[in-house]
Amino acid sequence: MSEYQPDPKRWRALAVTLTAGFMSLLDVSIVNTALPSIERDLNTGSGVIQWVVSGYALSFGLVLVAGGRLGDALGRRRMFLIALAAFVVTSALAGAAPDPTTLVIARLAQGVAAGMLTPQNSGLIQDLFRGAERGRAFGMFGAVVGISTAVGPVLGGIILAVFGDPNGWRWVFYVNVPIGVVAFALALRLLPKSEPRAVRLRSEIDFAGMLLLAIAVLGVLLPLVESEQRGLEKLWWLFPLAVVFGVAFVRWEHRRARNGRSPLLDTRLFTTTPGYASGAAVGALYFCGFAGIWLVFALFFQQGLGYTPLQSGLSVTPFALGSAVAAAVAGRLVPRWGRRLTVTGLSLVAFGLLTVALVVQLVPPSAAGLAVAVPLLIGGVGGGMVISPNTTLTLECVPTTMAGVAGGALQTGQRIGTAIGTSVLASVFQSVVVASGRHYPVALSVAMCCAAALTCVALVVAILELRARRVRSGLTEAQRAAQAAADVQRG
Repeated sequence: MSEYQPDPKRWRALAVTLTAGFMSLLDVSIVNTALPSIERDLNTGSGVIQWVVSGYALSFGLVLVAGGRLGDALGRRRMFLIALAAFVVTSALAGAAPDPTTLVIARLAQGVAAGMLTPQNSGLIQDLFRGAERGRAFGMFGAVVGISTAVGPVLGGIILAVFGDPNGWRWVFYVNVPIGVVAFALALRLLPKSEPRAVRLRSEIDFAGMLLLAIAVLGVLLPLVESEQRGLEKLWWLFPLAVVFGVAFVRWEHRRARNGRSPLLDTRLFTTTPGYASGAAVGALYFCGFAGIWLVFALFFQQGLGYTPLQSGLSVTPFALGSAVAAAVAGRLVPRWGRRLTVTGLSLVAFGLLTVALVVQLVPPSAAGLAVAVPLLIGGVGGGMVISPNTTLTLECVPTTMAGVAGGALQTGQRIGTAIGTSVLASVFQSVVVASGRHYPVALSVAMCCAAALTCVALVVAILELRARRVRSGLTEAQRAAQAAADVQRG
């Protein structure tokens, strides 16, 4: 293996890739505030228009692992440029859509492009950085993930306020075009070129594995993204189907690995890579509790208190601010503090959510927006201490040749966690609203308690991993080698 030589353009390259990643992740949430405008302008029903959000999330989650594997095999620079170009084109198509069908198709295609783009970010960080610099880079990446999720409603509200009805919603998509074009031009100059190598797609790319995994992920995500349209009731049978195809996928991947062929997702990532399985579990569980609260807050502020989309978005800005600052700082502290960062962060998130649940019961509804600012800031600080350190620690032992697929699998777990959390928390909120006679503060409190409970499950997993890391650090080199050999035999 050649000695690592830092690329002098690595930080500028990171800025470009994170800008593109920010756009793709932002589009998960920014569209929520525009849905009523889209529904009015295109004269369609809420069931169809919900697929503008659900379709993007679904196709995004389906291709993450495949996108990571393609980046590993074909080169991350090449895949980044292809995916970014596709994202810009599909964003323009979504903005120009003349009817709901065209818009939904464009959003499905945009989700595929985003799912191909996102794993290249974590893979490029693994390639370009080492040691403490990698922690800083993942700190920035974590800040982008946290901010893009939290700030989407704010930016959506600002865009609608600036451009107005009836066509203001189109700029939610058009805004990606100039930013994406500039990012593409800079990426051509700054991203490092890898050594060209001949790739036999049929032997190196596991198309059968892609299909099996896509069906398994589809079986989990589709009922969840359709939950508001009775998806859990109508599509429950997809869950056992997902289990069947998931088992088939694992068996297929084992078979390919035994035969010396490149698997889509090497299952040894989960069985022999220290910290990967538990880190992926922490990420998925945290997103179950974290990602679903934004829809609940939007329903509470807009339906319950009559806020505008912009006012609703601004009310949750403290979380985004706290997350951004904490993520950037936490990335630098990973070498020193390790898993203690995520344990502390998850504790702060749970505390912030439970405090929100208490505060909205103690203040009049008119003061709720201001009263939750400090608890959300605390929760945001905790969130910033979770995402980037967890990403760094989860991927730290992953070989760079598998960095793309490992990052894709990590993101897939987060997308599934997002879908589960959004479905569960929104259902809980709406059920309590109906049962309590439209008492929105009570519904918010119950939903926040559920989110805190999910966060505490992630906290338990993080504590167990912290103890496991301490055990691993106490092993001698010979003991670690013996343990790794045993893990390989079991894997």
